[in-house]
Amino acid sequence: VQLQASGGGLVQPGGSLRLSCAASGFTLAYTTIGWFRQAPGKEREWISGMKRNDGRPYYLDSVKGRFTISRDTAKNTVYLQMNSLKPEDTAVYYCASGSRIITSTMRMVEGYDYWGQGTLVTVSS
Repeated sequence: VQLQASGGGLVQPGGSLRLSCAASGFTLAYTTIGWFRQAPGKEREWISGMKRNDGRPYYLDSVKGRFTISRDTAKNTVYLQMNSLKPEDTAVYYCASGSRIITSTMRMVEGYDYWGQGTLVTVSS
């Protein structure tokens, strides 16, 4: 069982990146997916999620309208499209998966069973 996150890099303010989270050993669509980020010196922060039963997306207010979560069931992969990036978006981004998560616990790190290794996003001119 593994989650592999990728797609990070250096981008200028206002630019875009698409992060990918590929699963192996289990079916992502049967779980709730979360994207988190952790900036230097800060706690890990939930930014987006997608529920397993209906695929409904959820977003942190600060990324709503700029980030879009999606999934490709055929590729067993979840994506995070990030547009209009700001320097404050700089962080290591993690994907996570959990099978027992409900809406009220989606933002909690503790609720997730599996984590990707993280991919660094740096927004700087």
